Amino acid sequence: MLKKHVFSVASRLGLVLVLIALNFLISIIGINYIEKRDIVLSELFSETQRSMNASKGPLVLGETTGVVYADSRVQSLQKFFEKHNSPLYPYADKIVAISDQYGFHYALLPAIAMQESGLCRKIPENSFNCWGWGIYGGKVTRFASYDEGIDTVARGLKKNYIDKGFVTPEQIMVKYNPSNHNNWLGGVQFFVNILE
Repeated sequence: MLKKHVFSVASRLGLVLVLIALNFLISIIGINYIEKRDIVLSELFSETQRSMNASKGPLVLGETTGVVYADSRVQSLQKFFEKHNSPLYPYADKIVAISDQYGFHYALLPAIAMQESGLCRKIPENSFNCWGWGIYGGKVTRFASYDEGIDTVARGLKKNYIDKGFVTPEQIMVKYNPSNHNNWLGGVQFFVNILE
């Protein structure tokens, strides 16, 4: 009887040790997954910066680091804007150029615009504000044109987010839309993925 009890305690102790080891292993795998995911997202939004750094000379606006790559980004945006009947269609090349200028992924501005306003189809009247930039409570930030809106939002993303270490959609969301995390992040990430 005593042998049975000792075996039962030893079995239970062994089972507990196995479960602890499995829990530890699963934790390590989960941490590695989260770290790898954050690295992938960070690389996604620094892709343009890497290509600029890899070029032999300084990037001059109007030049491209690869004609096919630059053309495909503009064409991708144009198709996206056309499919969704967006007034941003004529600004696809400007969005790619300004994203390169400020060193963030070209899909970020369109993805935010899609999430915030259905690509400018639902914006405050005469605001040209597709990004929900400075719109909260009763306050509405208005731009004189889509050009001004693109310039202002891109410069603001660079200065207030990218330069301060908010480089992934998940990090940007915390500051950009603190009241609606899940819907905002899911929507922005979904549209970034579509444009990829």
